Amino acid sequence: MIVIGVAGSHQLVLAQSSGPLQDATRPGTPTTEPLGIANPAQTYKEQKTASSAPSSSLVIGSGDEIDVSVYGAPDLSSHSRVSADGNISMPLIGHVRLAGLSSSEAEGAIEAQLRQNNILNDPQVSVYVREYSSSGISVAGEVAKPGFYSAMGPHRLFDVLQEAGGTTDKASNQVIITHRDLEDPTTVSISKDPTEMAASNVNLQAGDTVVVPRAGIVYVLGEVTRPGGYVLNSTGGITVLQVVAVAGGPTHVASAGKTRLLRRTQNGFQEQNIDLKKLLRGQIHDVSVQNDDIVFVPTSGVKTALNASALVATVGTAAIYHVPF
Repeated sequence: MIVIGVAGSHQLVLAQSSGPLQDATRPGTPTTEPLGIANPAQTYKEQKTASSAPSSSLVIGSGDEIDVSVYGAPDLSSHSRVSADGNISMPLIGHVRLAGLSSSEAEGAIEAQLRQNNILNDPQVSVYVREYSSSGISVAGEVAKPGFYSAMGPHRLFDVLQEAGGTTDKASNQVIITHRDLEDPTTVSISKDPTEMAASNVNLQAGDTVVVPRAGIVYVLGEVTRPGGYVLNSTGGITVLQVVAVAGGPTHVASAGKTRLLRRTQNGFQEQNIDLKKLLRGQIHDVSVQNDDIVFVPTSGVKTALNASALVATVGTAAIYHVPF
């Protein structure tokens, strides 16, 4: 009981005497803790070190919500958000800059300020970040819910994409990751092969930006078995014959010989007539397609023909298909 009383009063007299406490019965001999009785200040140090370990890779920034606790001095403890200029305000010491510091570094900065202002000689400070508003992971592009997601705890690419609602049907099979501390972004290919998925599920860090780009799409419209948009996730070239084949080929009422290829250019749409009938027979060379091309197979016996603007208007309602090109 006597030792506990000394440890408790230690905080109260620190501002007056910074020297070691002496044993009253043996002058000149430093006190030691009896076996089996813990030092509260030492226990506090161990607890705060353990609690701050998981977020050691994160740094504090403007808008973050933090709790500051000062051992033995509850009047100095506070709950606040980091201001736009990176500071917090604390009783007796005023503004302390925490932006850019980890939680453990922030503890050291506050402790130093308390000593410098002669508030406490041996302060023990704990900083707990409730919300890292400035140190999350940004997700943009072809995901259901683009936004800013917390980076608390371990994060992998698939975890963050799932938080963002998953990728859309127009998403590419590649993801571009920009790291805050690196100039060159990282491109990760998303494979559906279970053995390759583990390699794609890379670790992310606070401050990273994940962008899921839109895949290239070729639209096959008109008289084909399965009209729609076909996602191009191949590194090689794709041709008219290939996309018409995955669309199920022309129907029995198609005018295959009057097939048209529409391509968007800087000067508007460029049209090219393709005799799909001869192409299917191997009588003419195949034609390469590009992103946003439209292959239109008209109906036979119909005099009216859709112009380019009318065809483009139907693209927005087309079904999207992923095929293993």
